[in-house]
Order: sequence, then structure tokens, then C-alpha cells
Amino acid sequence: MTPQPGSPVNKASIKEERAAKRAKKLEEYHRQQKRSKRNRRIGIIGGSVAAVAIIALLVATFALAPKAANYAGGGAGDASTIDGVETFTNTAGHVETAVTYEQTPPAGGEHARAWLNCGVYDQAVPSENAVHSLEHGAIWVTYDPAIADAELDLLKTALPSSYVVLSPFEGIPAPIVLSGWNAQLQIDSADDARIGEFFTEFWKSTNVPEDGASCSGAIDAPGKVS
Repeated sequence: MTPQPGSPVNKASIKEERAAKRAKKLEEYHRQQKRSKRNRRIGIIGGSVAAVAIIALLVATFALAPKAANYAGGGAGDASTIDGVETFTNTAGHVETAVTYEQTPPAGGEHARAWLNCGVYDQAVPSENAVHSLEHGAIWVTYDPAIADAELDLLKTALPSSYVVLSPFEGIPAPIVLSGWNAQLQIDSADDARIGEFFTEFWKSTNVPEDGASCSGAIDAPGKVS
């Protein structure tokens, strides 16, 4: 109670008033402390739950992500083991001009000095550079641009992570054509078991002019996706 002007001061009353104010402030302080502690606990629990959810999502994404196919490769390129494979007798050589190839898509022959970096392309690539990649043991997988997206996605799951070029090619004789150096296979669908057989026999083949040469470190064509 606040004394009125001119009234005698009641010291006991002032002490009680101050004590009440201190008690009220202390109570409010404790209340704020409890609230802050509760908020921190909620934040920690929420953060932990979010972290667990993120980790679970990353694990699930990694587990469900399509894995690149794996083949032994390094074969001698024996076409007699696979039904439908055609073989040719193209010669190698570097040129600075465009080349008219005997096969569509090309499966060997003269080519540019720079090879095409292996990978997935969503645009047509220069044949002269892609043929140089074949010379290094890569497989050039070409597809009709009109094939369904689901078919293309399925085709990608059949490809290894290296020494392969995937690109669209106008005017090819089948929906999908696999070309190695001097060997080629035409197929109608991406679930054809001969895709794996062709890669096993011709991927990184020892029967190419430049066995073991790199399929990276040269040039990327427009439209490279990965």
C-alpha cells in the first residue's frame, strides 16, 4: 500500500509490499524459465524427429534409386553368341571432315580426332566423335526419338555407368540399336535380354583398335544429361 502524502510511514507495510512485488517477479521469472525449458525441449524433439525423417528419406532415396547395370565386359566381341548381331569390316582413321558411314547408326570407320565423352544425351550427337568412342571400347546405344518415355527409362536401367553413349538418332532401322566397334544389334524393346548379352560381349571389348583408351576427357556434345 502506498502511503498518502502527510500520512505517517508504515515501514512494515512497505516491506510487505516490496516482498510481494519480489515474489511476483520471482514467480514470473520461474514461469518464463519453465516456458523456455519446455520450448527448448519441444525444439530438440522436433529437430530430432526432422533429422530422423531426413535421414530416412535419404536412405530410402538411395535404396530406391535405380542402380547402373553391371557387366563383366572385356570380351573378344564374338557375335556368334548372340542372335541377330551383325558384324562389319570398317577400318579406323582420323579425319577432319564429315564422314558418310556404311551403317546407320555408324558402327565403326573413319572418325574425328576427338572422341565423344561417354554419357547420356537427349540430343543427337556427332557421329564422327561417337565412332571414336566405339574405337575405345564404348557401346553407342541409339533410340528412335519417338519411343515412349517409359521405354527410354527402362532402357537406361540396362546401361552401365561408364563406356556407354546413349542418344536419340533419327532414321534408325529399329526402335533401339546397340553399336559396338564393327558390331551392331537392332532390337524392338528395352526389355530384350540381348541387351545384356551384347554388353557382356562387346562392352570394353579387347577387340577394338584402341582397347583401354579413355571415354572421358574429350568433348561433350550439346544435350548431355549425365
